[in-house]
Amino acid sequence: MAQQPTQTGPTEVEPQIEVIDQPEDVIEAFDCACKAFGEQTHDAIWMALNPEWDKVGPVGRPRAAARLVEQWRRITYDNQGNPNTIFLKATLPDPTEDGRRIIAGLAIWAQLSIVEGHGDPPSDDLRSSLDLEALYPGNESEQRYLCQVHRSFAGRRCAVAREKATSEPPSVMHLQLCASDPAYQRRGIATKLVQWGLNEAHRRGGLEAITEASSMGRHVYARLGFHGEIQDMEYKVDSEFQSRDKPPNLFMRTGTSI
Repeated sequence: MAQQPTQTGPTEVEPQIEVIDQPEDVIEAFDCACKAFGEQTHDAIWMALNPEWDKVGPVGRPRAAARLVEQWRRITYDNQGNPNTIFLKATLPDPTEDGRRIIAGLAIWAQLSIVEGHGDPPSDDLRSSLDLEALYPGNESEQRYLCQVHRSFAGRRCAVAREKATSEPPSVMHLQLCASDPAYQRRGIATKLVQWGLNEAHRRGGLEAITEASSMGRHVYARLGFHGEIQDMEYKVDSEFQSRDKPPNLFMRTGTSI
């Protein structure tokens, strides 16, 4: 679900990339994801995982944002003291208020490993990380669909983490999400958010970086050092779900020489 990185115009103010350290910034950054994945690209999988993204009121978008805040609060650390998950924000000067900066982009990077102390273990079982009953109360069909889609989506990610178990370090850096507000695209926001993660992967011992790239962004990720697999991932779902829109995604990886 990685959003397409874009280029910075020569006369524009470049975005600043910072680690998010307060919940209010997670909530503001979530709006960037809503505008990018919901309003702009209509990413069916992202919208299914965030069904309240376009609803008003306390059980609407605020509840969806609260789930992301909870993920941010549950960050764990590896045996070197590095956070296993990094929430990044890209900020620009607020054009309406001097001295204030607005959040125009969000990225989530995660260090993954099946070896204890070297990262969070990836899982293709959505029920282990998300309360599907709270998301879709009593809707067994929708819960089952999300589990099947996620299993297909996360399959290669989990396989690579298993491959790395005998490597040194036995970890990978995974770009879980990258989104920029459509109003501020073509200013290098996504590119800088991705490059920050690549630099951090290098700092942590030359970790390989991986992501699931949309058809829109994969050629740009290639320019940043990612290499795609031969074909888009296949979503293995029950026949009743075959007609649903499932956006193409390509598993991409950098190799260890970052």
